[in-house]
Amino acid sequence: MLNRMTERMDFLGQALQLRAWRQQVIASNIANAETPGYIAREVDFRAALQQAQRGASVTPTLQAGSVVNVPLAGSDARHLRTVGSATGVADRSRVAYQVRTQPSLDQNTVDLDQQRANFVDNAVQYESTLRFINGHVKTMLAAIQGQ
Repeated sequence: MLNRMTERMDFLGQALQLRAWRQQVIASNIANAETPGYIAREVDFRAALQQAQRGASVTPTLQAGSVVNVPLAGSDARHLRTVGSATGVADRSRVAYQVRTQPSLDQNTVDLDQQRANFVDNAVQYESTLRFINGHVKTMLAAIQGQ
C-alpha cells in the first residue's frame, strides 16, 4: 500500500523536474533569439518521462523536425551536472537541436512566437503538476491523521 503511494509521488516528482528542465531549455531559446547561428532546442516531454519511468537516463528529443544529438564531453570529473542520471530524470550531457524549416538570414532557428507559446503552456502544466503533488500530500496526511 505504501509502495503505491510513494510510486505516485516519485512519478509526480519526475514530471515536475522534467517540466522545470523544459522551462530552462525554452528560456534559453528565448534568450538567444537574436544570437546569430543559434539553433533552438526542444525536449520531448512524453518520451523523457517514459524513459525516466523505466529508470533510464533521459536524452532530450524533438517533437517534430530534424534532431542532432550531440553528447557534450566533460574533460574533468568535477564538471557540474545539474540533474544527474542517478535520479533517473535527465542526463543533460546530451542536447537535441531543432532544425527549422525556414531559418533566418543569420541562421538562427528560434521562432519567438512558438517559444513563447511553449513557455506559457509548460508553465501552466508545471503549476498543475504542483497542484497534483499538493493534493496528493493532503490526501496522504488526511489518511494518516484518520480524517
